[in-house]
Amino acid sequence: MDKGQKLYLKAKSIIAGGNMLLSKRPEMFLPDQWPSYFSKTKGSKVWDLEGREYIDTLMMPGTNILGYSHPEVDEAVMKIIKDGNMSTMNAPEEVELAEQLINLHPWAEMVRFARSGGEANSISIRIARAASGKDNVAFCGYHGWHDWYLASNLADSNGLDGHLLPGLNPNGVPRNLKGSVHPFEYNDFDTLESLVTSKNIGVIKMEVFRNKEPENNFLEKVRKLATDRNIVLVFDECTSGFRKSFGGLHKIYGVEPDMAMFGKALGNGYAVTAVIGKREMMKAAESTFISSTFWTERIGSAAGIATLKVMEREKSWEKITATGEIITNKWKKLAKEFNLSITTTGLAALTGFSFKSPNALAYKTFITQEMLKVGYLSATAFYTSTSHTSEIVSQYFAALKPIFATIKECEEGRDIMTLLEGPIAHNGFKRLN
Repeated sequence: MDKGQKLYLKAKSIIAGGNMLLSKRPEMFLPDQWPSYFSKTKGSKVWDLEGREYIDTLMMPGTNILGYSHPEVDEAVMKIIKDGNMSTMNAPEEVELAEQLINLHPWAEMVRFARSGGEANSISIRIARAASGKDNVAFCGYHGWHDWYLASNLADSNGLDGHLLPGLNPNGVPRNLKGSVHPFEYNDFDTLESLVTSKNIGVIKMEVFRNKEPENNFLEKVRKLATDRNIVLVFDECTSGFRKSFGGLHKIYGVEPDMAMFGKALGNGYAVTAVIGKREMMKAAESTFISSTFWTERIGSAAGIATLKVMEREKSWEKITATGEIITNKWKKLAKEFNLSITTTGLAALTGFSFKSPNALAYKTFITQEMLKVGYLSATAFYTSTSHTSEIVSQYFAALKPIFATIKECEEGRDIMTLLEGPIAHNGFKRLN
């Protein structure tokens, strides 16, 4: 075992859940073999505790569109550290960042800041419920870990399985929240309309896009339904924001919500999230208690301002989308070469693929195992950044090709389990041993 693996064993004995983010658990990648911890980063590179260098094609969980340790963003943060991050008074940077976000989204008039996506989602729900005067929420997509969201699994233990993460246990969520949130599938307008009619819905909360394009004017229909029924429409853009446009993905589709959230990429690795919205909705925040100490720290806002500056200058959303499209097409070409059946999903900048096979999860684990040996943090997803050059993409596919060849052999009868050097990766939430 290397230093990282030993440290993770220790972590599981003293940190509940092993770490703070499910999607960064070593079990989600390569149980018993994943390096687990990093010592430094730069661009698309990560170094583990042993000093080994890797090209990171995962960039989980999608916070660094500009690559790791971007000099301009880091310089802005270092200036804040030098001048002071917290005081009795407020940080002027939060006003500047609010103005910039409103300028990018002319339909919005007010902003609230937080430091994580889960917080931003919960803030938006609190404000939207206060503004609508109704408790019940209809939702589509993944929106974090807080009680309001996991309450869906009180009514149906599998209610959230189709919304990114299966197996989420609602232990600790108050049972009296049962029936307060109701899931619907993306593009299933009839179910949403039925929920609105039968469940006294006050808020519709959804991702603009994750794995499917809107069909049959779905987003336009949702917008009209919310308007006609006096429902607050909230778009969760914590993941999709700044990936395909300079701002929210909803700008591409031309559908404006009443509120929207941004996170992940907004600070290029530094903690800052934003809830933006129409004044009539956002003013409801002043009638309910929403307050937290570290939402006032200065680093997040300064990082957000610097990140937006670099994004706008470099047109980062165009670069990462173009890179993602190339990668997606190369996966398809590679699969065709070896007569393997795959599906590709996600925004181009957050592209992923999966094998149409009963052994899909084992194949994913095998890819991670073999790519790690040749210096890649990799699986069946590629979160692109401006630091992923064409040379890196070419080298990645050169390393991936012989792995696809072996998977082809397994599809023809070779036992994939004899090739794995440890357990299969987890898929969704599981309790650690």
